[in-house]
Amino acid sequence: MQKSLSQAEETERIAAALAAKRHRLLALPSLFTITLFGIGPLFVILIYSFLKAAPYGGVEWKFSTTAYLNFLFQRDIFDDTLQFSPDYLYIYLRSILFAAATTLACLLIGFPTAYFMATRPPQERNWWVLLITIPFWSNLLVRTLAIMFLIRDQGLINNMLSWAHIIDKPITMLYTNFAIMLGLLYSYLPFMVLPLYSSLEKLDFRLVEAGHDLYATKAQVLRRVIIPLSKPGIIAGCLLVFIPSLGAYVTPLILGGGTHLMIGDLIAQQFGSGRNWPLGSAQALILMAAVLLALYFYVRNTSGKIGTHG
Repeated sequence: MQKSLSQAEETERIAAALAAKRHRLLALPSLFTITLFGIGPLFVILIYSFLKAAPYGGVEWKFSTTAYLNFLFQRDIFDDTLQFSPDYLYIYLRSILFAAATTLACLLIGFPTAYFMATRPPQERNWWVLLITIPFWSNLLVRTLAIMFLIRDQGLINNMLSWAHIIDKPITMLYTNFAIMLGLLYSYLPFMVLPLYSSLEKLDFRLVEAGHDLYATKAQVLRRVIIPLSKPGIIAGCLLVFIPSLGAYVTPLILGGGTHLMIGDLIAQQFGSGRNWPLGSAQALILMAAVLLALYFYVRNTSGKIGTHG
């Protein structure tokens, strides 16, 4: 009897080992793709950030931490002393504020939109999802140019206001912070609506009815029932909006006119007109490290709260 049990255990162990080996083999294509197109470029950028910039672009294969030093300091051209320069920090701070404001605006607009979609009859919901995803059918550059044609001095909005005799001269909207915010909002609003809709669609609306039956106001039901149950969609939507808007390049460049630099424009300048590839690589890695660090602390705190409540 004992011998048969040991044989069964040995058979299970061999089967588990073969299954694990098969799973690893099936995962190899995905791991290869991630390594080649994901980790590989990041590794190249990491190496470039510790090299010396060549005079006319490219790098010299000499180890140097100058790129990271130049992020916060500049050398005096006369005595070669280091002086603190917060210029890049200001651009990073402006980008963070733009990304946070875009995320908040998308949430304020996207949540009611997603709730409206989730409360429609099932046969209508797919049509609303289709309408939300229509902007993805065209290129981001085309959508940004369309916004530029709408808000420029001779654009559709100013022409309509002039035709209605509401304004005497065009309202300057293009190449302003408002234009950048509008472009980011239009570009990334679907990224907020779709996760919220996915979360609200699964909501048991009998809980909402129970809240009203217990004489809760609409605000109380929203705050204590709907928002807590849709929190996964809110978190996913905020991440999907905040991270890409933080490194946005096309929208600030076209709608901001190059006068309102954000992180994406700054990094592109270093690889383009600045001809300082190590500094551009360092700036990209600093941005990525800051985002990953913030996500790490957020996930750790959230997991701790979930574990405590559980």
